[in-house]
Amino acid sequence: MSAAAELPERESMEFDVVIVGAGPAGLAAAIRLKEIAAEKGEDISVVVLEKGSEVGAHILSGAVVDPIAVDRLVPGWREEADHPFKTPVTEDQFLVLTPGASIRLPNFAMPKLMNNHGNYVVSLGNVCRWLAAKAEALGVEIYPGFAASEILYDDAGAVIGVATGDMGVGRDGEPKDSFTRGMALLAKYTLIGEGVRGSLAKQLIARYQLDKDADVPKFGIGIKELWQVDPAKHKPGLVQHSFGWPLDLKTGGGSFLYHIEDNQVVVGFVVHLNYENPYLSPFEEFQRFKTHPKIRGVFEGGKRIAYGARAITEGGFQSVPKVSFPGGALIGCSAGFLNVPRIKGSHNAMLSGMLAAEKIAEAIAAGRAHDEPIEFERAWRGSDIGKDLKKVRNVKPLWSKLGTILGVSLGGLDMWTNELFGFSLFGTLKHGKTDAASLKPAAECTPIVYPKPDGKISFDRLSSVFLSNTNHEEDQPIHLKLADPALQKSSELGTFAGPSTRYCPAGVYEWMEKDGDMTFVINAQNCVHCKTCDIKDPNGNITWTTPEGAGGPNYPNM
Repeated sequence: MSAAAELPERESMEFDVVIVGAGPAGLAAAIRLKEIAAEKGEDISVVVLEKGSEVGAHILSGAVVDPIAVDRLVPGWREEADHPFKTPVTEDQFLVLTPGASIRLPNFAMPKLMNNHGNYVVSLGNVCRWLAAKAEALGVEIYPGFAASEILYDDAGAVIGVATGDMGVGRDGEPKDSFTRGMALLAKYTLIGEGVRGSLAKQLIARYQLDKDADVPKFGIGIKELWQVDPAKHKPGLVQHSFGWPLDLKTGGGSFLYHIEDNQVVVGFVVHLNYENPYLSPFEEFQRFKTHPKIRGVFEGGKRIAYGARAITEGGFQSVPKVSFPGGALIGCSAGFLNVPRIKGSHNAMLSGMLAAEKIAEAIAAGRAHDEPIEFERAWRGSDIGKDLKKVRNVKPLWSKLGTILGVSLGGLDMWTNELFGFSLFGTLKHGKTDAASLKPAAECTPIVYPKPDGKISFDRLSSVFLSNTNHEEDQPIHLKLADPALQKSSELGTFAGPSTRYCPAGVYEWMEKDGDMTFVINAQNCVHCKTCDIKDPNGNITWTTPEGAGGPNYPNM
């Protein structure tokens, strides 16, 4: 805004703890804080900010949930009538796909931690709505539709809270008639649970150099659809994972296909973002996957009812940054607690929120504020979170370095030795390059020709984005910030053949010819907040920032 000095003062509210993000981590932290306060006959004031229009609106995950954290947070939940864990896993299948066939791997050969017995197939969005109701019943204030856009610091450089974004700012950066100043939410401690590649977490990691002793972060892009299928093809509780076709043997990734309640099937595809070929399109690979003879039949005669996409953290144990900083901590996927081979993160997210809550409650009880809750940093690796991640720490780097066949085989062996003997033959492997640096120049790669969608099993991106219910106020500043347009043209287009037009699962980016010149177009209205551009742009030239509150997808039950 051009007249920043003329902006009115922000109104402020004070709490003991501010939590950014109403995901599993943030809600678990809020509930645990209130439980601890109640146990001591005291009060801890807690507020949760959620950028989605409602709790769950921006939540997207597979999801098969390990109930370890739910059992600890909500003992006795199985006796509740309204809990969202309706579908226990009844069967596990692991497939290797070739272009025309599938090979089922024997379950006895799979490491024990890959067994989904006792887990539940759920909508993680509905889990968060359930947790939010419990949090509010305990006195937690939850504000959906308010995006935390700025970290607030004191004179000593400690975090003292966050500010929500201003509302009613036009595309030109000037206030409109509807302009409303953002709110400052001040706290003794601030927990950041924004999810993967959160904009505030990214700033905090850089400011406090939280990653200076960690390996590079690694990511994947997960794309998901929800289908209503023929009841005759529905097998409640069936959990199916695959790897192989349509990806080549150097490109990491795979699928998940889960049969949930009400004749619905969740299908998704993950592509590791360290892929090399700039012509690869994760969205198109997903659409191809559904046409495989082993997969197609499940969806024939069915109806696609929802679509979404989200980056996932894949760095694991060695890539987790320092999680505490002066005035707060990173929790959940903001820290990177996802278990890659299990494709599970919600249990660790909740456990991290609970552990952080316990350490911060102790700090508040001791009269502390705005200092570093280092106790959380010291505790997580020895907790169930660290034990879960340490066993699988070499799966991702082995896959990345050695390819699908040898890498996955050795990764499985490594999980077995960790499971049986408590050690790894490989020690702790490094990840190497960032995902952005993994991209090769287009001249060194072969273009990929993808089949046209049939509109029955495979679809285009724009019709898919329509199903995500994505919406942003059109007259607002573009939240996808391009640092150097000249570099984008010379490098992203000139050297890498415009991969942004392919890695984005929502059609946000286009290179269009105008008056004989190529122009980079950002269709920010389409953005589903997956954060892939912030990760994969080969020059780090695109930064994802929070749009106006309540903008983005509105997932009903993803």
